Amino acid sequence: MKKQILALILFTATAKLAAADSNTYSEQSEFPQIIRQPEDQLVPMNSTATFTVVATNGPLAYQWLRSGNAMDGQTNDTLTISNAQVSDVAFYSCNVSKYTESVPTRSASLMVFTSSIDPQTGVDPVVVFGSPVVSGGSSGTCPGPYTGYVSYSKTAQQGWGWAPDTTGGNNIFTATDTNRTDTKIQYLGAYGDNGCNQTTVTLPTSPVSPVYRFGIYFTNNVPTNAYAITLNGFKP
Repeated sequence: MKKQILALILFTATAKLAAADSNTYSEQSEFPQIIRQPEDQLVPMNSTATFTVVATNGPLAYQWLRSGNAMDGQTNDTLTISNAQVSDVAFYSCNVSKYTESVPTRSASLMVFTSSIDPQTGVDPVVVFGSPVVSGGSSGTCPGPYTGYVSYSKTAQQGWGWAPDTTGGNNIFTATDTNRTDTKIQYLGAYGDNGCNQTTVTLPTSPVSPVYRFGIYFTNNVPTNAYAITLNGFKP
């Protein structure tokens, strides 16, 4: 008799655990599973930028957003921006939905750049347009306190940063904000060398690192539109 009672208890407990596992799986299966996030894009002006999300556990629906606002008609797993302009510079994300459950992707940035030959140096000045981020903070004496910033880099596939262009013996490498005089500009090399100054920074004539990233920091009044930095002596 005791063995029968014990067997009944074990059977009941096993059934409850199985039911709990089934409910957990059922709840989890309602959510899309994102296995590849959209990646940041840096493209020449007038070219094409493509953002892609890969997700499983369908059926799935997609809605792309530009800086948090839904984009009309952009309901596929890929967002293509043809003939990219300064007006397209923004952060793009996608809401992936299954029935009533939705999962957002990361926000991927789109930056565009232009370039032309500088008659004095014979190399390209590159003008890069990026999206300002409102984010207060402080870091040392430079940039010091700030209310927002723009980060200018390249994607991993493009080599992380901007390479100094030594064509024709050029040794002038600067990053300049030509829009305002109250900003701070910082550079960071792949080998850890860095520098910061107001409005313009100049790298040594023999740069330490092969590539560099740049940032513009705003001490007040963060812009809401695409913001440019001019890179003199760097490869596009």
